[in-house]
Amino acid sequence: MTYGAHARQGASGAEPGRSRPGGRTARTREAVRQATLEELARHGFDGLTVEGVASRAGVHRATVHRRWRNAAGLAADALDLASDEPWPVPDTGEVRGDLRELTTMVAEHFNDPRDGAVSRGIVAAAVRDAETARALHGFLAGRHRQAAPVVERAVERGELPEGTDAEEVVRTAIAPLYYRLFISGEPVDEGTAVRAADAALAAARAGAFV
Repeated sequence: MTYGAHARQGASGAEPGRSRPGGRTARTREAVRQATLEELARHGFDGLTVEGVASRAGVHRATVHRRWRNAAGLAADALDLASDEPWPVPDTGEVRGDLRELTTMVAEHFNDPRDGAVSRGIVAAAVRDAETARALHGFLAGRHRQAAPVVERAVERGELPEGTDAEEVVRTAIAPLYYRLFISGEPVDEGTAVRAADAALAAARAGAFV
């Protein structure tokens, strides 16, 4: 989901508990992941089917049914694979610029016709299915950890108080964007992203996250 979850060509994920990055199982899993993302982009979660993914991935339908079971299983596994992918964290030299780049990146992702459609599809799946909700929670927690150095560096530079909860600052910066995207339906543009970053920064400087 957002934070660059849907690289068009991602690294192949290994089968859980195995170390076979170049194996047939890993290649099949990656092909199914890419097909799942394309189907989500074109048809949304309501139009995501095992049959459609199997056809696009060039994998037998029975294989997809056996491994992924249904649309929610496909969405959840796509997230699990994306969780292991690196994500470029801003480093402008000061916390205001870093947080603004972070929130702007999220806004641009959702405004991209393909990536935004995929992310909305995954959120829709998570609302309806516990397995996908678990995968989404894990994915976002991982992205928060990857973004935490933005705040940790600011503490080291003396821009923010000692003991500031880095991941909570990141969550607070991103949260207004998700509210607009999935609750109020208001637009999310660059100005919105900048204000969200600045509000989180003001709270952090005041010690709200210590």
